[in-house]
Amino acid sequence: MTYYSLTAVTSFGLESILVRELRAMGFKDLNVENGKVSFKGNEKDIVRCNMWLRTADRILINLKAFPAEDFETLFQNTLSIEWADILPKDSIIHVVGKSARSKLFSVKHCQSIVKKAIIEAMKRRYKTETFPENGPLYRIEISLYKDNATISMDTTGAGLHKRGYRIEGAPAPLRETIAAGIILLSRWSPEYVLADLFCGSGTIPIEAALIAKNIAPGINRHFISENWWQIPKNLWEGARKEANIAVKNISCEIFASDIDERAIKKAKQNAIRAGVYDLISFKQLDFKDFNTSSKSGYIICNPPYGERMGDKDEIEKIYKGLGKLYDRLKGWSFFILSSHPEFQKLFGKKAEKNRKLYNGKIKCYLYQYGLIR
Repeated sequence: MTYYSLTAVTSFGLESILVRELRAMGFKDLNVENGKVSFKGNEKDIVRCNMWLRTADRILINLKAFPAEDFETLFQNTLSIEWADILPKDSIIHVVGKSARSKLFSVKHCQSIVKKAIIEAMKRRYKTETFPENGPLYRIEISLYKDNATISMDTTGAGLHKRGYRIEGAPAPLRETIAAGIILLSRWSPEYVLADLFCGSGTIPIEAALIAKNIAPGINRHFISENWWQIPKNLWEGARKEANIAVKNISCEIFASDIDERAIKKAKQNAIRAGVYDLISFKQLDFKDFNTSSKSGYIICNPPYGERMGDKDEIEKIYKGLGKLYDRLKGWSFFILSSHPEFQKLFGKKAEKNRKLYNGKIKCYLYQYGLIR
């Protein structure tokens, strides 16, 4: 097998959790930067990472990194990559890009230059002027940061947060990868009760149940590199077989509630598609009415913080109510994600720990209270 320079991309703030996941899978010599972790791996590792990583957004193969302050430098360095050794003659070549704090700030022009260089390299090898582009799709990424360029190849396709259990087009306030990251940050384990009192479409309880049952997050979806010659079909088939065998028959108590009856209905449907409906108890409920006989457990939730509710007074009442609930539930841990700048003041207590995270483009903090372990 061939060993590649790989990068697992993640949301800002989840790097340490992604490192924990990669180390648990046996990877060493990890290089951590903002929003990404780089490491070495072969074709089987690419398959495993796409199938199993819960907090990664995508897995990239790094092809070349170089300084680039002008288009000619970008073109020549891209041209120097042996593209005909990578891309079949009939490849569909889709170039995406991003640029930050660089002289080459026009992403559209950078994408065009990279695509032009790739085609030119293919022309020289194949001795032809035209390519059908009706074969497997290859997604090439040009990333520019502080005038340094990285050319990479995306092995994932649709982001890894798309597990396959959510109805396409349905809005979600919290990405699946962020939800999984929050649960892993909490160090919750199935012997404890977990409750999400603002469950919405059910992302947090569903991700918790997937973790509890050891269901691979990518088991029910397709990846762009499944159609590549570089990765044999039997590796994907073997990975799915192993993932099915790895599923645990476990019982645990996960509670999901929301004041919105429509949200509960949607959450139930998502849990059925995810194969974890049997692990989650759903109920339409105002969070203030939550009661439990358990002396300890975890409240992990993403309550409204302005972007989803327009009534500022109502939002502040929710945060104050959560503080009162915390006083009532002695022995419980609370992990609350919020973008509200006055959250701790409204909650009534300073968090024991907090961590900056980004829910999409919204800067949030995960506030942690009453840590069990």
